[in-house]
Amino acid sequence: MAVRNHTSNQIKPIVIIAILGTLLLLLAVISMNVGKMNLSPSEVIQVLIGKGTPKQNLTVFDFRLPRITLAILVGIGMSLSGAILQSLLKNDLASPGTLGISSGSGLSVMLYITLFAVNGAFSPFMLPLLAFAGGIAAAVIIFLLAYRKGREISHTGLILTGVAVGTGYGAITLLMTLQLDKKQYDFALRWSAGSLWGDNWNYISILAPWIIVIGFYVFYKSRALNTLSLGNQTAAGLGLAIRKEFIGLTLAAVALSSGSVALGGNFFFVGMISPHIARRLVGSNHKFMLPVAGLVGALIILLADTITRTISLGADIPTGVIITILVTPYFLYLLAKAN
Repeated sequence: MAVRNHTSNQIKPIVIIAILGTLLLLLAVISMNVGKMNLSPSEVIQVLIGKGTPKQNLTVFDFRLPRITLAILVGIGMSLSGAILQSLLKNDLASPGTLGISSGSGLSVMLYITLFAVNGAFSPFMLPLLAFAGGIAAAVIIFLLAYRKGREISHTGLILTGVAVGTGYGAITLLMTLQLDKKQYDFALRWSAGSLWGDNWNYISILAPWIIVIGFYVFYKSRALNTLSLGNQTAAGLGLAIRKEFIGLTLAAVALSSGSVALGGNFFFVGMISPHIARRLVGSNHKFMLPVAGLVGALIILLADTITRTISLGADIPTGVIITILVTPYFLYLLAKAN
């Protein structure tokens, strides 16, 4: 009987992952078909097998496919980052946004926008690295401010410190934004609202290996995350090097969110909500929760972006605005249930 229950517990998450993966693939196909220039499924297939017209090839390979790929990568990056931070800090409100890490990355991106041309020759390589440096700097400042000698860092205090530091970063970013010219200001405004602006294969060729390599590292560490979730004393008793794993996973979380923020803006709601949904679907075993969280985040961002490209809302609405509208009801439901 125990073996049957164990097999059932293994099969259900795999089925859910397969369903979410199928939904993501179907949504990507739909997203490829819709937009200002509608393409039928047969036309998309003709393009993918190399028999499309030049106009159809341009629409799919230069406009639609890069944006779809970016939406999926950003969704995975933000969701995995949020899942790691929530597990490490044992707080369901932890995310790159609430901890101020995204604000630190955002300030670095704003510095780059101010000092260099956004489309400069080295921008595909510089942006994720600068965003990572800004995120690391913010994380170090937050940990130093929350640290009390001789006492364990309070997870709640860490989040409150992150909110305060993030607010300060946001104020500096806003001050810098006001100094920009009109073109730079428009870009900064859309980026801060969550705009998938880096939908260019040059940028994606940098972000894709960044997300994939770090994502595999995080999945490899799923057992360590499971052990850490039992508490530090229990984890130490089981022989886990707590400090080493904590630092390594924190760096991974910062790197994932920084790369995503650099090319897609601050989708901090995705990093907070996706792990919640994943835990409801497959439980807290990180072996299954992490891939489910990544798929959920990718679905949310791709769905929101497809809506912005398909439905005329009277203005060019950033994807982040639609995401906020989509996930706010669920966030309010979580708050109501917590109370």
